[in-house]
Amino acid sequence: MEKVFEAYKDKIPKSILEEVIEKTKGMNKSEIKKMLEKVREEYEKSLLDIGEAVGIVAAQSIGEPGTQMTMKTFHFAGVAELAVPQGLPRFIELVDVRRAPKMPMMWIYTKDPKDYEKTVEIAKKIEELEITKIAAIREDFIKKRIHVLVDMDKLKEEGLDFEEIKKRLEKAVRKKAKVEGENDIVFDLKVSTLKALRRYTNKLEEVRIKGVPNIKKAAVIKQDGEYVIQTEGTNLKGIMALSDKLIDKRRVRCNNVKEIEEVLGIEAARETLLREAKAVLDNQGLTVDVRHLMLLVDSMTASGVVRPVGRQGVSGMKSSVFARAAFEETVRHLLDAALRGEKDGLKGVTENIIVGQPIPIGTGTVGLIMKKK
Repeated sequence: MEKVFEAYKDKIPKSILEEVIEKTKGMNKSEIKKMLEKVREEYEKSLLDIGEAVGIVAAQSIGEPGTQMTMKTFHFAGVAELAVPQGLPRFIELVDVRRAPKMPMMWIYTKDPKDYEKTVEIAKKIEELEITKIAAIREDFIKKRIHVLVDMDKLKEEGLDFEEIKKRLEKAVRKKAKVEGENDIVFDLKVSTLKALRRYTNKLEEVRIKGVPNIKKAAVIKQDGEYVIQTEGTNLKGIMALSDKLIDKRRVRCNNVKEIEEVLGIEAARETLLREAKAVLDNQGLTVDVRHLMLLVDSMTASGVVRPVGRQGVSGMKSSVFARAAFEETVRHLLDAALRGEKDGLKGVTENIIVGQPIPIGTGTVGLIMKKK
């Protein structure tokens, strides 16, 4: 049987051949030969000819289904007011590489995804809790004092300590406070102006009691038989820095491409771009070969940083002067190139069309020299 596979060693890539060997266990020699021949045919069909216009084909393959995209907003079950843009708005976010998505989200897996109670416990731990969610802040303009009225029921519900809250507030404004009654933390500031009093109020309102910054909400949902923490707001660096051993940091996902690039690097950002772009098209019921999307994301990440498709990114940074000028701001690009003394090697499609030469695609890639006898 080994001789059968050995015959296809140079015809099929090693990774595919290994998969075929695994999948054909228990089959007879004749069936394996038929399978290998079919795999070889399909593999050869998938190969590109030299000079194939891959860019134009990819642009057409993504652009045409793109015209059928809707402006739908997807509402996630179990998470109140968590609506995520899908379709065209989300695809635009991806190719424009927005600094922050309209609805930044994370999916955090635990090492025991079947345990609902532990997952809920972690969700409570990472959800950001500001003082304004458990207390009312009141200003006394006459006595120049600030009262922080703590809701004792909410305090108990969150499992927090009153004295710890008081210490955090004192640290934020660098002033000592006193307690009046059961739940009133009072700052007697004795400031000269109301503007100064308001500055202290603003500082107090920003105090974070617990959780990871920017994780506004954390809800537990069920996906593929596992409990997952889905968040509104992202802080990949903060989640990765947590010492909690119950979080499976290898499976933490985030829909903010720039944040992934900064924390995990360009390869992780490329993988996220590809996965998110494919998910958008799949959710719309549009079939696009993944290799076209791979070409798109490769062109966006080839420089080592994630660049948008547009004048500030891929299109505006082409080496060809004519290609840049053909996209946008024609006069500025030509003037800048003239001032710098740039040369255009006319190696691409756009620039050769502009000057009226054959384009270097298909038969245009072949150069023939005739020798006279």
